[in-house]
Amino acid sequence: MTVKMPTSASAALSWMPVAAMAVVAVVDVTAGPGVGFLPLVSLGPAFAGLVGGWRRTALIGLVALLLCVGLGLYNGLFDRPRGYTAMASVAGVTGVGIAAAVMRSRREAELAGVRSVAEVAQRVLLRPGPLTAGPLDAAVSYTSALAEARIGGDLYEVVASPHGVRAIVGDVQGKGLDAVETAARVLGTFREAAYDEQDLVGLGRRLERSLARELDDEKFVTAILAEIGDDHRAVFLNYGHPAPLVVRGDGTAEFPEPPAHALPLGLAAHGGPGPEPFPVRFGPGDQLLLHTDGVTEARDDRGDFYPLAERTGLLADPDAQRALESLREDVVRHAAGPLHDDAAMLLLRHRGHEASGCAAEGPGAD
Repeated sequence: MTVKMPTSASAALSWMPVAAMAVVAVVDVTAGPGVGFLPLVSLGPAFAGLVGGWRRTALIGLVALLLCVGLGLYNGLFDRPRGYTAMASVAGVTGVGIAAAVMRSRREAELAGVRSVAEVAQRVLLRPGPLTAGPLDAAVSYTSALAEARIGGDLYEVVASPHGVRAIVGDVQGKGLDAVETAARVLGTFREAAYDEQDLVGLGRRLERSLARELDDEKFVTAILAEIGDDHRAVFLNYGHPAPLVVRGDGTAEFPEPPAHALPLGLAAHGGPGPEPFPVRFGPGDQLLLHTDGVTEARDDRGDFYPLAERTGLLADPDAQRALESLREDVVRHAAGPLHDDAAMLLLRHRGHEASGCAAEGPGAD
């Protein structure tokens, strides 16, 4: 799988070998044999080896060799070693270009395999939306800062349990496969414990114990847990994570903060106080956005952070997934390029008075 580029750039690179040989031929004919431009015909296969396959490189090399012969005969260079030296130069560069094209094709095939495996891993680890859980509609979005892998250390999940709809969004410290492994462990524990534990504090302790067995003292996971029952409340447990965004039916918004800040998951051995659960009103017509810091810390070219509080109007679309996609695109536009950190978002919409313990459809469903 090759990296996609704009059509105009692709066309320019495709024609560059031909253009280089044409320019050299015109200059050589105009300047005459005394200047010695003929060896520069090898620029054609050199450029072809950088941007094309080995077959195209070989074809360009053959054309360059014929052009070299034609110009050499025109300039009367084959009665001296200079003409043969130019041909040897073209042939040598063509060989190197073919080898470079073959190696590049192999690397692209390996990258395609890695990306394919990463995409499968992401579908298993972070199951896609849209989904429904009890009285909630939900949508998810994940944008990885590692474009080659398309997956990083952010995580999310929604489970419709007997105790209400429970959700988690987290951010694993670090990058790469270690972060993915830690995210998988957190999600595996959460999916099991969300059904078993009576309250969020017990659920958080299960997560902490699971990570304490696996992580060293320098690793941690920021996370926020949420529970939405049938009492028009959302209860949060915040482990050093960015505050959630609650958008009311009338358009007003707030970022509920915990009564006291707690250490992230995995740092309980340092002796800090555990997080305290805190409730927030959350009823029909309200929206809840759980997100990682890759969203709010996305910077524009002036260094300004993404103004999430000012962009709540993007969540007005009746379709939750389209609304979240609009917000994601706005974050990327604000950053004016690839994000510097992974960005995960989970949008929950309270649509009615159905029982929150009913079966879920989507990522959190059995």
